[in-house]
Amino acid sequence: MTKVFVPGDAAAVSVGADEVAAAFEAAGASVVRNGSRGMLWLEPLVEVESDRGRIGFANVEVADVLDLVSSRSHSDLLNHPGCVGVVDEHPWLTSQRRVSFARVGVVDPASIADYEAHGGWAGLRRALSLSPAEVVQEVTDSGLRGRGGAGFPAGIKWKTVLETASELKFVACNFDEGDSGTFADRMVVEGDPFTLIEGMTIAAHAVGATEGYVYVRSEYPHAVAALRRAIDAAYTHGYLGADVLGSGHSFDLHVRVGAGAYICGEESSMLDSLEGKRGEVRAKPPIPAISGLWGKPTAVNNVLTLCAVPMILADGGAAYAALGTGRSRGTQVFQLAGNIKQGGIVELPFGVSLRELVDHYGGGTLTGRPARAAQVGGPLGAYVPASGFDVPMDYEAMAEAGAMLGHGGIVLFDETVDMARMARFAMEFCSIESCGKCTPCRVGSTRGVETIDRIIAGQDVQANLVLLDDLCDTMTKGSLCAMGGLTPMPVQSAIKHFPEDFEREVAPG
Repeated sequence: MTKVFVPGDAAAVSVGADEVAAAFEAAGASVVRNGSRGMLWLEPLVEVESDRGRIGFANVEVADVLDLVSSRSHSDLLNHPGCVGVVDEHPWLTSQRRVSFARVGVVDPASIADYEAHGGWAGLRRALSLSPAEVVQEVTDSGLRGRGGAGFPAGIKWKTVLETASELKFVACNFDEGDSGTFADRMVVEGDPFTLIEGMTIAAHAVGATEGYVYVRSEYPHAVAALRRAIDAAYTHGYLGADVLGSGHSFDLHVRVGAGAYICGEESSMLDSLEGKRGEVRAKPPIPAISGLWGKPTAVNNVLTLCAVPMILADGGAAYAALGTGRSRGTQVFQLAGNIKQGGIVELPFGVSLRELVDHYGGGTLTGRPARAAQVGGPLGAYVPASGFDVPMDYEAMAEAGAMLGHGGIVLFDETVDMARMARFAMEFCSIESCGKCTPCRVGSTRGVETIDRIIAGQDVQANLVLLDDLCDTMTKGSLCAMGGLTPMPVQSAIKHFPEDFEREVAPG
């Protein structure tokens, strides 16, 4: 019986993967719904098992299925017009350094046995053989920093929770991936959910937590289903529950679905939402590591941070720290989107240039026009001009360039983009998504939209640019959280690098 792998990832499903899988099943093939390899421009990317490895076929449609199933030899398969060769040998993949995404697209996300066969649970087993303080030290030695955008050292956060006395502690995973152009959290959970479960269980042992929550946005139904299915399997096989792998450590894990508020990507807003309240930013101190969920010490990390942990414990913190550059250790999962020819997931050590990601991995713009800018780090990230694409992608280099790495999202724009309208989009986004708790964000963003509208209309442009700069300064310094504090970054970067788009004149009437 022919064994084929058809991604169940939401991106593949959106271009017909479910129908293709059903057609393979009807043709008598054995179908595994794996995760996406991250080459989104090739989806649905179907892989057919062979003695040479899994041979891939790009953009498969239902009409192609019978031809693939009836192929009698490897040469027939390799000569198929849609064939991309043995997927594991594809140069786009082999040139990456996949750590957090090592199993995504490879394993059956519904099979706990397949997960273990590909190295799963090795990190947890080693962690349980160490004391909590030793686990925290491994994470500290790895140099792992929060992949949600802030880049705060995970080891320091975990040490704070461990050393804070409390009869009850929590681990909370922020899976409210709301940045435009980001999808790595979704893809890793849909394609390898056990890695997140393992990472959270290791974190729980390290900080002394007995209960964990995954807060996921409602727009991710496929991820929610995959995660809940994997959690049930983990309970059945003893990786979760009252006695994790016979260690005596108890850890229960729950999934909570949010209503899609962008502000709940901020950790304290997420905690409020988990408690059943309206998601609003909390004033700090106290920090969540000391007083978090229901006032208890809480280790809050995002999906990619926790998905790096199993490999760190399995291979040792030093091995992870050997990757990267400067204070940015390990790998970053970059997400290529926007006007790009080859969108998808690229995992590489920190330090790769933005140009290499855009031109080599992304293949340049989809339209074939010259690139003009890339927004890095989500809707609150700076617009980097094409002349600045040689910047290394690490926390410090990006900050020095007046930008931020954020969650690793990269949205590319060609020469036709109007940067004044993109600046307006940033302000409008903030005005819509603000929790409303502080005036600089709530009111400032609304006034920002109005001011940019006057600039676009050519009304008293220079005076309004001065007013906009003053407004941005107020938002940066006065906002309670990064929602209002970072909204000026895309606005001011657009003005700095593309002033010609703001120097408008009133069209003759």
